[in-house]
Amino acid sequence: MDLQVIQSKIYNIRGYKVMLDFDLAELYQVETKFLKRAVKRNIERFPEDFMLTLTEKEFANLRCQIGTSSWGGSRYEPFAFTQEGIAMLSGILRSEIAIQVNISIMRAFVAMRQMIVGYEELLKRIEELEESTDAQFSELYKALTQLLSQQVNDTGRRPIGYIQNQNEEV
Repeated sequence: MDLQVIQSKIYNIRGYKVMLDFDLAELYQVETKFLKRAVKRNIERFPEDFMLTLTEKEFANLRCQIGTSSWGGSRYEPFAFTQEGIAMLSGILRSEIAIQVNISIMRAFVAMRQMIVGYEELLKRIEELEESTDAQFSELYKALTQLLSQQVNDTGRRPIGYIQNQNEEV
């Protein structure tokens, strides 16, 4: 299974990285209503940090982001499963496809986590570089200011253009 396809179906909702029931049903090659039925039969396996039920407003916002039509589709707000909830799904959906898809999903979550750690490290290094260069540029700015202030003539203005040496004849 293509990790990029899976990663494109992972959303950030309420501070959790989640996948929606209809996306999971598509990946598992089952109808969404069958996936929801299996979850409801085993609801004790899905505490709040494993599965969220989206509010109407969250679903409307998400629908705008992902471009799903308001015509047709589910009449109920979708379930959003965290990584732990998706792992729990593998215990209630026992098909060979579900097992393979879950393995791919877990790999996608791990890859995303590694990218985030890499970005955080890069951001930290950029901030360190900015701090060190700020001090260097401060010194450079002081030196340039001092040089420019020495080049001001008696009138208080800097000379403009080419100035001919007064000892030379024209």
